[in-house]
Amino acid sequence: MKKLLCWATVCLPLLYVPQLSWAASGRVDIARFSRGDLSGWQPKVFSGETRYLLKNSDGRLALHADSNAAASGLFHEISVELGKTPILNWTWKIDSVLAGADERTRVGDDYSARVYVVFSGGLMFWRTRAINYVWSNKQSVGSNWPNAFTGNARMVAVESGNSRAGQWVSVRRDVRADYRHFFGEEPRNVDAVAIMTDTDNTGASATAWYGDIWFSAK
Repeated sequence: MKKLLCWATVCLPLLYVPQLSWAASGRVDIARFSRGDLSGWQPKVFSGETRYLLKNSDGRLALHADSNAAASGLFHEISVELGKTPILNWTWKIDSVLAGADERTRVGDDYSARVYVVFSGGLMFWRTRAINYVWSNKQSVGSNWPNAFTGNARMVAVESGNSRAGQWVSVRRDVRADYRHFFGEEPRNVDAVAIMTDTDNTGASATAWYGDIWFSAK
């Protein structure tokens, strides 16, 4: 399933004139799941439906994802000026990775957890780009590779394997620096942030938890 390509051509043409979001404090909240807040998040179904519900885990409220041979995500349309708040922050947890899945191939393009940022091409939808930060099944932390379906999306392993499965993990990424590195140019504003737990290509099952997501100045 061309999950990234479909996202680019179906959802993002809606983002021609987004509202600029920036806080004087140097923080832009994308997801406030810990407060029970799902406002602004919209579903996108590709193949079957991953179930996303707010639940308590380890004494904190978070978004629980449960996927069984399905691929659907949630996305939040919001314009973020990376010149002011380039750092993407989030917390997440998985029960386990997808054993045997080679995410560099089309048949293995599934992840227990992924958070990605999207840069809309507007009317030139073919210029839409995305950076996927994934909990990799077996690629080493820090490695990156082109998405199996489109060269306009880059996959980045920010966590890998089962060594920290069952634990809450905090992640910070400089999205502006990543974009410059992967695409060789200065990024435009971020136009959307998405999360997805997907297992449609492998036919497997996966569960994950997503905590709060925000951009910060540093």
